[in-house]
Formats: sequence, C-alpha cells, structure tokens
Amino acid sequence: MMFTLEIFGVWCVVLMTLSLFSYLYGDNPFYKAAEHIFVGVSAGYVFSITFWDTVWPNLFGRLFPGYVNAGFEFTPIYVIPLILGIFMLFRLSAKYNWLARISIAYIVGMAAGLKFYVFLNSNLLIQIESSMIDLNAGFLEIFNQIIILIGVLSGLIYFFFSKEHTGAIGKISRVGIYFLMIKFGASFGFAVMGRISLLIGRFEELILFSNADYFFATPIILILIIIILGFWSVNDKNIDKSKL
Repeated sequence: MMFTLEIFGVWCVVLMTLSLFSYLYGDNPFYKAAEHIFVGVSAGYVFSITFWDTVWPNLFGRLFPGYVNAGFEFTPIYVIPLILGIFMLFRLSAKYNWLARISIAYIVGMAAGLKFYVFLNSNLLIQIESSMIDLNAGFLEIFNQIIILIGVLSGLIYFFFSKEHTGAIGKISRVGIYFLMIKFGASFGFAVMGRISLLIGRFEELILFSNADYFFATPIILILIIIILGFWSVNDKNIDKSKL
C-alpha cells in the first residue's frame, strides 16, 4: 500500500486532533501550533468565501457585468459600497484613518436598524403571539400555553428592577427564577450533548485511522507526541530551574 495524498491528509487530521487534545496536559507547543493553524486557516477560508461568494458576484458583478457575470446589468449605485469598502482599508493609515470611520458608522447604523427590525419581528412579536392562549385548542395544549404565559410574565417581572421584589412581586419573580434556571439548565445540557457528539465523532475517526489501511496513524502520532512532550516538559523545568 502506497502513502497517498489521502493518507497524508488523514495523518494531518490525526496530528491536529491530538495536538488540540494535548491541552489536557497543559499549554504546550503542539497545542499552540494547532491553535495558530486553525485560526489562520479559518481566517483565510472565511476571507476567500466572503470575497468570491459575496463581494465578487454582488459588487463587481454589478459594476463590471460583462466581465464578471453576464446575468447582471450595470448598476452605478454600487459605486458607493465600493468606495466605503476602500475607506475601510484606510484604517491601516495613521493619516487617513478618519475615512474608515465613515464606513464603520454606516455599517453600525445599518446593522443596528436591521437587527432592530429582525429582533422586533422574530423575538418580540413572535413571543407575544406564542404567549397567547387559544381557548379552542385541546386541554393539554391550553395547559402548555398557560405555563408559557406564566413563565414569560414571571421572567419579565424578575427583570423589573424599578420596584423592590417584596410581597407579590417577590413571589412572582421567584417563580421567574425557577423558569430561568430550567431554561439555562436545558440550554447548557443541550450544548454539552452537542459537544459530546462532536467528541464521539473525533474518537470514532481516531479509532478508524488506527488500522493498517492508514499506516497506524493514530497510535504512531500519539506515541510521538507523548515522547516529545516528555522531553519538552523536562527541558522546560530545567530552564525554569536555571533561571532561579
């Protein structure tokens, strides 16, 4: 069996995975290298995808339709976002960095307006609609809707700080705390379940790559990492002692 590019990729996957797992031992060169590679590759990938999937077709495709995309027509208004994008690059200049503030102000203002509209529709209005009680529904559905209504109102009262939480307000806010704790616990459990599923997937791949078809990638790389970390740990302690 030959050592192909696919097997080389498998060895790289195993090396990166075990390097990240090595953080369980402590901060070490393997973890730092894997962390820097991950951040660099992610930044490059996001930049490439953003440029070729968004900037190139949506901006240059409308400014230069005959060269980029014949399906678009020339739209001169798109010169404005091109200029704002160029202004963003002046952030690197100490003399003309004030031009970048124009683009940043536009982005912040536009994002705030869009987020407010999206939040108003997807959170506030839908939450109000979901808190309504449909009296024509079945008993169990009405019971669930009543629980949701109680949870919404008690949670809102808990965050009402203009009045001291005593008496009836205090009792209702305590009910809101129970609903919040249940929500936070369920969210945390769901997040943990998702991370454990990812962890299981990584272990399954490491086990798969341990056989002869992949030249025993997992055990060989694991042994090498343990040996190198052992030498690194001993040398690091010797360096620390010599500084004392």
